[in-house]
Amino acid sequence: MAIHLTKESKVLVQGMTGAVGMHHTRRMLAAGTNVVGGVNPRKAGRTVDFDDRAVPVFGSVRDAMDVTGADVTVVFVPPALTQAAVIEAADAGIGLAVVITEGVPVHDSVAFLSYAKERGTRVIGPNCPGLTTPGQSNAGIIPADITKPGRIGLVSKSGTLTYQLMYELRDIGFSTCVGIGGDPVVGTTHIDCLAAFEDDPDTELVVLIGEIGGDAEERAAAYIERSVSKPVVAYIAGFTAPEGKTMGHAGAIVSGSSGTAQAKKTALEAVGVRVGKTPTETARLVLDLLAK
Repeated sequence: MAIHLTKESKVLVQGMTGAVGMHHTRRMLAAGTNVVGGVNPRKAGRTVDFDDRAVPVFGSVRDAMDVTGADVTVVFVPPALTQAAVIEAADAGIGLAVVITEGVPVHDSVAFLSYAKERGTRVIGPNCPGLTTPGQSNAGIIPADITKPGRIGLVSKSGTLTYQLMYELRDIGFSTCVGIGGDPVVGTTHIDCLAAFEDDPDTELVVLIGEIGGDAEERAAAYIERSVSKPVVAYIAGFTAPEGKTMGHAGAIVSGSSGTAQAKKTALEAVGVRVGKTPTETARLVLDLLAK
């Protein structure tokens, strides 16, 4: 089982013909992802060869969906074009849009996330590494060869820490790993993924990775207390960050005690979540819980 992405998913790539889109499309195909088309109105009707696979290019998401039955799109377009790309995908009725693009203006994100939600399109991102269901499909930039299928669900604000925990726990493996992105406004939240993992019979434990800034982790803690029966282990990045400065992700800003790593750790531990001090300690906590 998995959440949001399976071997049955038919994936489009908006921006496939650009250098970044080409590179990661090749990686997704190598991971077994069923990439059924790219979207570029200036190159519609062409095909792009990826080793032993020729992928057609369509003029619009709607055209691509009509021909291929695609239900997922991965967005590799510049920040200034991201809003239009997501709105186009939502208008076409795509089920899932994975927005990799970094540097999207927050007001654009607010607009296209609201628009997509109204039309029933789930958005992961922006500024995220995407998601992977090991052994089945990979939509985004997450390395496909650092873990295997298994019993752990992972939801993370940080791309790098996603990869590290996947590697640290590679002997156990993962159902699905979701990088939700670290911008102040994102489409899919920790809570959304916690709910999906709770309903997934093959996910036995969830790893939640957060970081300083905002109150997403505190809200996740409240949700865990109400609605999650499975064990959750967490790691919060940013214990040494200075107050009042943005650190890394645009959402990682701390003011006074609000949004600090300690405040998030306290909230999570209060509802029974075990919180590691380092990624390696977090992995050990996971192994201890699974052993029990």
